Amino acid sequence: QVQLVESGGGLVQPGGSLRLSCAASRSSFSIQWMNWYRQAPGKQRELVAGSYNIGTIRYADSVKGRFTISRDNAKNTMTLQMSSLKPEDTAVYYCTAVIGPGDYWGQGTQVTVSS
Repeated sequence: QVQLVESGGGLVQPGGSLRLSCAASRSSFSIQWMNWYRQAPGKQRELVAGSYNIGTIRYADSVKGRFTISRDNAKNTMTLQMSSLKPEDTAVYYCTAVIGPGDYWGQGTQVTVSS
């Protein structure tokens, strides 16, 4: 089991940047996938970016070139650096972790992109 706590959300203008962080309560060496999902009002939850423990990284097409995911297994953290933000990036962002058959979610952090 693992607890995940997100931080770093907020209000930003279009074109701006934000950095989200996720802290895990256990060693992230034992976590296969760490992912960022998001859910906008009235829309389905979608995968934004994911990081596999041995280095594989994946991104949604909508964020490629703008978002960067990274893991620091020494600190049990994961970050999502978001730049060139658009109003359509507005959503609640969730940190998730896959450990064996288990899928764990944080509480989410709100990101609002608006002028």
